[in-house]
Parts: sequence; C-alpha cells; structure tokens
Amino acid sequence: METITVERHEHVAAPPAAVLPFLADLTRWRAWSPWEGADPDLRRDYAGEPGTVGATYAWSGNRKAGAGSMRVTEVTADGVAVALEFTKPFRSSSVSRFVLVPSGSGTDVTWRMESPRTFMTRVFPLDRLIGPDFERGLRQLRAAVERG
Repeated sequence: METITVERHEHVAAPPAAVLPFLADLTRWRAWSPWEGADPDLRRDYAGEPGTVGATYAWSGNRKAGAGSMRVTEVTADGVAVALEFTKPFRSSSVSRFVLVPSGSGTDVTWRMESPRTFMTRVFPLDRLIGPDFERGLRQLRAAVERG
C-alpha cells in the first residue's frame, strides 16, 4: 500500500540525551505537544512504564481533540517510534518517528509520520493539515528542552 510522509525538522540547543525523555515519556508530551489545549476537558489514560517500549497513552475529547491512542514501539539513543491510532473523528493508523542527530552543540530533531494513503488522505492533504502542527510542536519541544 502506498504511504504518505509528513516530515519537519528543528534544531534544539541540547544534546540528544536531553531531548529523548521529552519524546519517549508520553506523559511529558503535555509540555510540548501542538495539540495540548485543543480540549481543556480531555481525558487521558497512561499505562506502562513511562519512557519505555510498550508504554501507552489514550485520549478522548471534543471534536477538535478526537480520540485515539499511542504506543511507544522503539526507544534508542537516536530516536523514538510511536504507533498512533485515531478512532475519532475518523479511523486512521500511522507511525511517528523522532530522529535525533547530534549537530554542533545541539541536536537536529526530525518528526516524521508515515500513514497509508486512504480516501481521507486524498480528500484532506496530510502535509498541509499536519505539517504546521509538527512545526509548532517542534518549536514547543525546543523551548521545553532548552528551559530544562
């Protein structure tokens, strides 16, 4: 099946080891996720050991936040992979990968999402819909990491 890739980059003035916990520990996404605040009454459920493979985060919220779950599928010194399942407003599955590359005195962070091409992705171009969210999220990640 054909896939669609959305990818954005940001430089963070910190080593990969300082960035990694913000990505691997799903409870820390509240500090930088571009979707935080979409629903002030969002219900969150976390399971598993934070920052490890198998840890999960499920949410359910208003129309804007939707509902779904994430599961950490890989944690290495140079990145994190997360399986994402949306159940609302429509069903979809994708994989997000965060790649950390040392660069100078900091880290180049790449956020890449791969999703199967479906009818919905033909109607709603993912790069235009999600790309700006990735850009905002990476800026917020940079600020959160650099604040310490």
